[in-house]
Amino acid sequence: MKHTDDNTLYDVAELFKNFSDSTRIRILYCLIENERSVTEIADLLNMNQSAISHQLRILKNSKLIKNRREGKTVYYSLADDHVYNIISQGIEHVEE
Repeated sequence: MKHTDDNTLYDVAELFKNFSDSTRIRILYCLIENERSVTEIADLLNMNQSAISHQLRILKNSKLIKNRREGKTVYYSLADDHVYNIISQGIEHVEE
């Protein structure tokens, strides 16, 4: 295994903190198949939009999701395949 500096390991720990919240995991799971608006995510998770928006801000600041605007609606999606792989492998791991 190659040597990784402490700053990188700290950043990895910070990244994984974002996966420790079940609401954030549920949001990421909702975004696996396609992009969704805050309203769609709130309806799917049976939660209010302000709670979803708060978690979306955290996920966006952590670069786990991205967004695009279409008129007044903002659509969210996974940032890249790494996020998809982390969620998929996590599910696979716990289902073994």
